[in-house]
Amino acid sequence: MKFEISDDLVHQAKIPHDIALTNLIGNHILLFVAALGLVRSYWQPMALVPVISFALLFYTLWRAKQSESRDSWYVRVHWQIAAERSRLFIYMLLAVMSVCLLGWIGYSYLGMMKVAVMAMIGGIGILPIMITVLILILMESDALHQATLCQLSKRIVEKYPYPDDVVVVEYDKEEDVVATNGEIKS
Repeated sequence: MKFEISDDLVHQAKIPHDIALTNLIGNHILLFVAALGLVRSYWQPMALVPVISFALLFYTLWRAKQSESRDSWYVRVHWQIAAERSRLFIYMLLAVMSVCLLGWIGYSYLGMMKVAVMAMIGGIGILPIMITVLILILMESDALHQATLCQLSKRIVEKYPYPDDVVVVEYDKEEDVVATNGEIKS
């Protein structure tokens, strides 16, 4: 659905997706690759990647909570979209950290070979994060584009019904009838 939204609100609605893309592309791809080249000499840049990531993810969650009481409907919805994806990414990062911890325990206390631990961390830990990062980049890029076009999917509008003062410019399908409270009925 397409809505009539002011330019100022469109700009505000793009901010959570910009933060998410900065984390995913700038931090998890660019900074991670740069830190990977330095890891034998300096471990600190590599440790900075999860610190920056968790800071941005928790800021997004905190700001989405704040958005419920202070932002307009359209901006609030975009913060909630970014918060849902941030929660998913936090769960993935915690799973990878658990795998790394298990690998360290296996190597240090259970006598696992270094190669087995590296295979476990790479296959069970890093690969799912890489796939999740790529998928979230696509999803956040699409959400940023939709925020620019003042559009929301039917599923999002059903989850976060729009108030009566929001003007709908275009519906998803011609047979959609919109009730006054924003619920879509086909």
